[in-house]
Amino acid sequence: MKEFVRITSKENSLIKSIISLQNSSKTRRENNQFVLEGLRLCRDAMYNDYKISTFVVSDTAYDKHKVDVLEIGEKSENLYIVPDTLFKKFSDTVSPQGLLCLCEIPDFQKIPVAKDGNFVALENLSDPSNIGAIARTAEAMGINGIFISRSSCDPFSSKALRASMGALLRIPVIVCDNLVDTLKGHNLRVYASVVNRDATDITKVNFQKGSAALIGNEANGLCEETINYADERITIKMSGKAESLNAAAAASIIIWEMCK
Repeated sequence: MKEFVRITSKENSLIKSIISLQNSSKTRRENNQFVLEGLRLCRDAMYNDYKISTFVVSDTAYDKHKVDVLEIGEKSENLYIVPDTLFKKFSDTVSPQGLLCLCEIPDFQKIPVAKDGNFVALENLSDPSNIGAIARTAEAMGINGIFISRSSCDPFSSKALRASMGALLRIPVIVCDNLVDTLKGHNLRVYASVVNRDATDITKVNFQKGSAALIGNEANGLCEETINYADERITIKMSGKAESLNAAAAASIIIWEMCK
């Protein structure tokens, strides 16, 4: 196994690159890389065959998690070790574990889509925590994958990845420039979730094999064009004075109905 190269300065180009990747989705797209921090996420990347270009550990993490460090290191192209004090300077967490990977963003066009599977399609979601929570529920309920519009927040941001508890690394995630065109290309039956009493009650929907449920922006819902494209409009009937549900909560109910 390659040796760990020691870095001691926060002015090091790699440290600056890590900080830039953490803070900017544009930088992540341009470099085709994203950052994972923490033992669980680093292990998930390794076990799910993500290409790990760089693995960085702190002195304490190296000693505390040596078996895992060496295992992840075997799958990594470049290895670095840093003092604990330096790791804290570029860590994105309050109490860092001292393990960080730079991984390659997958080629979305090469991700297989099961023709008879159930999928969730997210349009213009603005909160990475919602994307993470939806992914976590989707994995638990057996959803076959998630389509995400490019106009949504980045599913490879640190906040989304942490909220998903690694689910975004374990199920197919397909980021697409045009959500409708992508769904058309896979011949999926599309269900648009709307706040409309005239739409089909979610409890009465007969989800077919090869389906995708569309979830829209937290404040504005789905675009009119997207709604018009759907094969069926579905809604979650609500009582009292509630007008809508949080996107992640609505998605959880829809996913449950799709998979039950």
